[in-house]
Amino acid sequence: MKYILMIIALIAVFSVNAQHSLSKLWQTDTVLAIPESVKFDPNSQILYVSLIDGDGTAKDGKGGIAKLGTGGTIINADWVTGLNAPKGIGIYGDLLYVADISEVVVVRISENKVVKKIPVEGAVFLNDITIDKNGVVYVSDSRKNTVHQIIRDQPVLFADDLPNANGLLAVGTDVYVLASGDLWKFDNKKQRTKIAGGMEKSTDGIEMVAPNEFIVSCWAGVIYYIKDGQAEQMLDTREEKSNTADIGYDSQNHIVYVPTFMKKSVAAYQLK
Repeated sequence: MKYILMIIALIAVFSVNAQHSLSKLWQTDTVLAIPESVKFDPNSQILYVSLIDGDGTAKDGKGGIAKLGTGGTIINADWVTGLNAPKGIGIYGDLLYVADISEVVVVRISENKVVKKIPVEGAVFLNDITIDKNGVVYVSDSRKNTVHQIIRDQPVLFADDLPNANGLLAVGTDVYVLASGDLWKFDNKKQRTKIAGGMEKSTDGIEMVAPNEFIVSCWAGVIYYIKDGQAEQMLDTREEKSNTADIGYDSQNHIVYVPTFMKKSVAAYQLK
């Protein structure tokens, strides 16, 4: 009995100290033209991937959106073309919203067709997008350190003084913002609270995996698990010079989709 109790105690200790991890499932061939963001659509089981295909600040018409299967099959690398340097992606109904330097491009998914472009006055580097349950769009500008809110196609300033504002996530009435290694929460009165800090400065993508628990990616090649204000490093691909840009997440199967930017592929990892 004494030994059984000792084993139970050891299991309990290891359970408490157990760390989260990412185990690679697959990686596409290196044929995607600088993938920056992955958006998983749970309804269609499709991955939409923004492709910069050139300078991330150039209005050169070379960018686009690729369409992938959840097993890594490239369904259509040229699903949408003629964009500039597309980055963050959001989905609301049949509409896909894409941050594209100084405007938000709106694509009707059923027609894979650009239906409108929403310019954001003064924007120079629109980066990530999130959309709340009411269809309000939020878009970050990493060079202006701001987040804009778009209601009925009209952009207004939502928040400023956010160094290198990038990853966004709307949850209920809250909006989470990544800014230079820190995670902030804004409530419905725009009051900000720091949730976590001390991460690699190129914080990029954010997904919620459980109430008040998040996965955060950093462009330089680091992915963290955030819980109780603590950032636990799960992946570091900096030595391989493989970026981990704006991630997507399948919450039902606990799979993280990672665009590798200059490695020109998307990788899938099982979250454990």
